Amino acid sequence: MADEKADGELTEDELKADEHKLKANEYFKEGKYDNALNLYTMAIELNPNVPAYYGNRSFCYIKTEYYGYALEDANKAIELDKKYIKAYYRRASAYMALGKFKLSLKDYEMVKKFRPKDKDANLKYTECKKIVQRQAFEKAISVDDKKSIASTIDLNSMVVEDDYDGPRLSEDGITKEFVEELIERFKDQKRIHKKYAYKILIEVKKFLETQPSLVEISVPENGRFTVCGDIHGQYYDLLNVFRLNGYPSTENPYLFNGDFVDRGSFSCEVIFTLFSFKLLYPDHFFMSRGNHESIYMNQMYGFEGEVKAKYPFYMADLFTEVYNWLPLCHLINKKVLVMHGGLFKRDDVKLDELRTIDRNRQPGDDGLMCELLWSDPQPQPGRSPSKRGVGVHFGPDVTEEFCKNNNLEYIIRSHEVKPEGYEVAHDGKCITVFSAPNYCDQMGNKGAFITMGMDMEPNYTSYDAVPHPDVKPMAYANSLMSMFGFM
Repeated sequence: MADEKADGELTEDELKADEHKLKANEYFKEGKYDNALNLYTMAIELNPNVPAYYGNRSFCYIKTEYYGYALEDANKAIELDKKYIKAYYRRASAYMALGKFKLSLKDYEMVKKFRPKDKDANLKYTECKKIVQRQAFEKAISVDDKKSIASTIDLNSMVVEDDYDGPRLSEDGITKEFVEELIERFKDQKRIHKKYAYKILIEVKKFLETQPSLVEISVPENGRFTVCGDIHGQYYDLLNVFRLNGYPSTENPYLFNGDFVDRGSFSCEVIFTLFSFKLLYPDHFFMSRGNHESIYMNQMYGFEGEVKAKYPFYMADLFTEVYNWLPLCHLINKKVLVMHGGLFKRDDVKLDELRTIDRNRQPGDDGLMCELLWSDPQPQPGRSPSKRGVGVHFGPDVTEEFCKNNNLEYIIRSHEVKPEGYEVAHDGKCITVFSAPNYCDQMGNKGAFITMGMDMEPNYTSYDAVPHPDVKPMAYANSLMSMFGFM
């Protein structure tokens, strides 16, 4: 029998488990994380008492951004062997990704205890400690009634130099000609003048402040509507969407469903283009907040660094103010609800409750706002802890009940890479759309968008990535991202 062995010999299951681990390691080195995850899982099923299997799978989960699962595996590895140092490394990295720096620091203190001369551990400990100290300092000097950045900006004092050859905003505001010139300028990797960049952000903020947290959209008879998912700073792929589907207009309305920035290194170009269309067609161009429209994600995943590289330093703080006012979800023809992440831990959530969410803040780790931005569907019924460590996993029965309670036909969400750029789940009632093809230049996925008419019947268009200038994804990310294994 497989579980019988002589002293010192491995059983058949143990040998097979180690074969799976070795093959998984090869897949991991090749960046084939899904294949590696499957094999690490098979190894664990055959021999669940080896800390390294959990430690390796934890690292794989970190690479696929499943930080909740990464924490579970790291905890299991430590439970099996409290001196297994790699598990503390993995747990520290997962905590870091979730912005839980104090917990990350605690794990690095443990690593230092076991390996006081480990240069890598000491470096990460030092960097993590700096963040904890900086956060404590910022909290100490912060005041609740802090004046907004927008109110301190004096546009009239900003001079546009004579040699500036880019698009110019008139006193009348955004025009179609301005947007067309802006798009072409960005294609050439040039910037717009800071005065116009500030004016776009201030005007967008003013408009968004008038909007509810749930915005209603009507598709007229014989009309059409397009929903796009994550763009993640992939500007040239955004332009390809417009090439395939037409530029936004009153006759060609769009909804972009969050995660406009971070990861891709043309996030400034993406967000200024989208905000310009929002100002040009305020009633026909819509934008939902994603989980990456938040301070921590922007600090770590590249957007803040990119803004500071391309525009004035304090513009990043103004972006945060604007993002805080982005609507959290949209209701199309009273039949389809669109949000970035997904559904809720509670069964009794109604649309009226979503309309009144106080959104002018950072999302937090729980509650309706957090779940709208972070949750994911699962194939099995019920709910389970999120693989991300934030939000919740919700099953087909949860989606069915929510749609029934709110008289909806289905929901659309984004937030997850899909091979074809979209996925239809939960008996057609939960649709995922992701519009960043070959995500981070490495995933090989297609992008997609959804078009529909008044009947709300979804139609899917998938497309491949297009070439972009030689600037790598995450080029502006916080240096800690590479240090902690996220790049």
